[in-house]
Amino acid sequence: MKILLVRLRLVGDVVFTTPAIRVLRRRYPGAELTYVVESPAAAVVHGNPNLDEVVVVPRLTGLARLRSDAALGWQLRRRAYDIAIDMHGGPRSAWLTWASGAPTRVGYRIKGRSWMYTIVVERSPDLLPRHSVANQWDLLTPLGIDDCDPRRDPVEMAEDPRAVTAIRERLAKAAIDATHPVILIHVSAGNAFRRWPPAAFEELVVGLARADARRRIILTSGPSDATAAARIAAQARQRLGPLATAVPDLGEFDLAELRALIERASVYIGGDSGPMHIAATTETPIVALLGPTLPERSKPWRDPRWFSEIVDVSLPCRPCQQRTCEPGDFRCLTWIEPARVLDAAERALAQTRPH
Repeated sequence: MKILLVRLRLVGDVVFTTPAIRVLRRRYPGAELTYVVESPAAAVVHGNPNLDEVVVVPRLTGLARLRSDAALGWQLRRRAYDIAIDMHGGPRSAWLTWASGAPTRVGYRIKGRSWMYTIVVERSPDLLPRHSVANQWDLLTPLGIDDCDPRRDPVEMAEDPRAVTAIRERLAKAAIDATHPVILIHVSAGNAFRRWPPAAFEELVVGLARADARRRIILTSGPSDATAAARIAAQARQRLGPLATAVPDLGEFDLAELRALIERASVYIGGDSGPMHIAATTETPIVALLGPTLPERSKPWRDPRWFSEIVDVSLPCRPCQQRTCEPGDFRCLTWIEPARVLDAAERALAQTRPH
């Protein structure tokens, strides 16, 4: 049997499909599993032990994209898949699922695209307090698969030995060793509605550094706000004076390196973004800052034995469509006080983890 999975676009959403990959391997141990993903999130599934092949789709536009997709569609059809599952639901993923020619094609009921599938699954409303992993798991129910549980099927991302070595060398070059608790803070998000204010991050960094001079606080940011980490780190160093070495500059990281760094860290702190869900693939304690999204939908999907604490504010306007802030001041994030996050971080740091 040959099974094709299609999930394009965002890093976090690709992470959310990894429990489904595992259960498909468990249900069909002899099947050939292929995963189609766009290049920015490909590192999430590269090396996944339950996949036989990862097909990386380039991010193109215009005629170049049409030509690329046509060639890929023909390639997928020639492979004669038995089952194709569109775990995305976008126009491009729907077309690739249809183009595969698989006799069983599963996808969400979406206006204008449902005809491309042979089995149509109802899609949960975006604002329903139900985890995104469970929403994507619905696509497996026609195959007789149900009952998703993070204890048995957490999210996963394979360790990359190259990245582990690179991070070890970069930490050593910065004179960071096992005596230094590493705190990793991701300060950006692809959606501006999910970004905690820079001044709040700065206050958090200063508080963590002043509480213990051994700590090394590493800030990262994504392509949507690439300079955010550098700006916040510079402001924090200026305030810390002699303690400025607590906030080293290790440069940028690719996704595999980011996971390796999170694995080494004593705690990960950040908002609802791809890196937070990559952190959930490790045992590193997580402090998650959730604004417009609900914990029931976006909390770390992993074994509850591993420390995860949600810091948020209960408001009648949560959750929202993240198009317009009804109060106008993004209070779901701006009302999260740095002191609360600092307290949560200290509780996370109290968890003993060998490095």
